[in-house]
Amino acid sequence: MSVSARWSVVALVVLIAVGVALFAELGDDSAGPAGSAVPGAVSARDKRDADTAAALGPPRAKADLAPCPGPGTGPGPEALRGIVVECAGDGTPVDVAQAVAGRPTVLNLWAYWCGPCADELPAMAEYQRRVGPGVTVLTVHQDENETAALLRLAELGVHLPTLQDGRRRIAAALQVPNVMPATVVLRADGSVAEILPRSFATADEIAAAVDPKIGVR
Repeated sequence: MSVSARWSVVALVVLIAVGVALFAELGDDSAGPAGSAVPGAVSARDKRDADTAAALGPPRAKADLAPCPGPGTGPGPEALRGIVVECAGDGTPVDVAQAVAGRPTVLNLWAYWCGPCADELPAMAEYQRRVGPGVTVLTVHQDENETAALLRLAELGVHLPTLQDGRRRIAAALQVPNVMPATVVLRADGSVAEILPRSFATADEIAAAVDPKIGVR
């Protein structure tokens, strides 16, 4: 083998080694402080090992969330069938398709570290207060740090029912763009009326975007 050929092989080996090291470094950076996901990353689990029932007791009491909806009428959205997540308020399992079946539902997808989400959540709570029980506003926390989610909701004074979905299975099933906050409007028959990958500042903005899609006057 000529000298130039040997140097070519060495250069190729070095490039491969650098590529492997860079890939490993990026993999290590896919989680933020305390194991939380960063924007754009997808967690491999719904919640942290530290978020045991005992550890979540005080944050749950502080957040004082409304109960997650029980099974509705009908089979629910086909895309969501088989997805079972935890109700952040009390730890009970929720079959998502059944929970939204037969009722107009606004799914609000967020994470505790998301600034625009924190600005939007009180508006979602106000929208729910205005629209009443005819529409269900259900928030979906998309990070494995459930404790942080509960503390953020308590801080904001938002008591909406919340699903803990650290693996973002709901967003994946509904093909929601990888942005937060995002809102999915579901009709009572389970069909998707609209996906809104944007933030809202007020309850009026939410009503203007959502109500015409589900027949609210």
